[in-house]
Amino acid sequence: MDVIRILIAIILPPVGVFLQVGLGLHFWLNILLTLCGYVPGIVHAIWVILRR
Repeated sequence: MDVIRILIAIILPPVGVFLQVGLGLHFWLNILLTLCGYVPGIVHAIWVILRR
């Protein structure tokens, strides 16, 4: 299941984080990072998915 979440995180980082943690702090942080730059959003999303 993590492989699917990682693929979703590469395409749409906030969705990948949402599937992992829901509407928590990491979700809103990932939206902010994705708006600031697509790559930081992807890195954060993959970190959140692999951490749990």
